[in-house]
Order: sequence, then C-alpha cells, then structure tokens
Amino acid sequence: MESLPCKDCKGMCCGPVPITKNERKKIQKEIRKMPVKKRLELKNQNRYIGTCIFFDEINNRCGIHSARPSICKAFGFYQNLVCFKSPSTASTKRYHASEPPAGILSVDFTWKDFT
Repeated sequence: MESLPCKDCKGMCCGPVPITKNERKKIQKEIRKMPVKKRLELKNQNRYIGTCIFFDEINNRCGIHSARPSICKAFGFYQNLVCFKSPSTASTKRYHASEPPAGILSVDFTWKDFT
C-alpha cells in the first residue's frame, strides 16, 4: 500500500474526527500511560481550529498514533476520505465505520475527557 505525503501538512486533514465508545477508551488508556511531560507538551500545543486535539504540531504527527481512531487509519485510502495531496492512493471503495460515533474529538470530547 502506498503511503501518504503527510510531511508538512500540519494536521489540516486531521479533523473533524468522530470516535466510537471503544476508541475513546483506547485513547484514554494511551493518554494515561504517556509520560506526564509528553502529555502536557501535547495538551498545551496550539493547533489549527477544527484539527484533532491529539495532533502533535511540534513533531508534525499523530500524538496517539498507536491508539488512533479507525477513521484516521482509513484516511487517504477510501473514495470518501481522499487526501488532497495524493488522491491516487484512494481506492474506489467507500469507508463506513463499524460502530456509530460517540462524539467528535475537539467538539464533544476534549482533553478533560481523557485525563
């Protein structure tokens, strides 16, 4: 599978991010086991409005990569989640979540919901 050209995107594609109840629990576990210094550094970053609260602006990557939601894993590889920098990586298939969302990161869930 071809990779996406995420370098220098600054998380502009990282939002809005719907998450399921199970994904929320997984993210919460990931945040709690994170070293305090790293957690605070990630939490206190300025981000573009509407981008994911877990996007690591300093390191230009997902701050919870191992616990990222399924929509993030699917981004760029489905017709309805096309990467504007690499539209050729998208298949003709459409992404459909396996569970209904429990809410949206940055809107329904903020840092206080994970710490």
